[in-house]
Amino acid sequence: MGEVGVYGYLPYTVLMGSPIKDERIEIRVTAGQKASIRAAAAIEGRTVTDFSVSALTEYAAAVVQRDRELRVDAESLEIFFETLDRPARSLRGLRELLTRDTIFVD
Repeated sequence: MGEVGVYGYLPYTVLMGSPIKDERIEIRVTAGQKASIRAAAAIEGRTVTDFSVSALTEYAAAVVQRDRELRVDAESLEIFFETLDRPARSLRGLRELLTRDTIFVD
């Protein structure tokens, strides 16, 4: 049994520290969409709500990540590629820095 609260025993989910779900999203779907969602949720052994929230959250994260990726205009990209194509040049002290013994111990 769970811990005793004001209204009796609290279910174990309250004690797990999961975030309180106090917001609601309502969507309208076609019968075919609903059937597909139900079938997919059943295949994964999840509720339609759990399946839908998971799918929406994952897709939302991907959209946000895609939006935050670096965007470069064509001219800047061309300058970048030209810079990469230039022959390497020697930087004073770099060879010595890269060949000296490490200060880190295994």
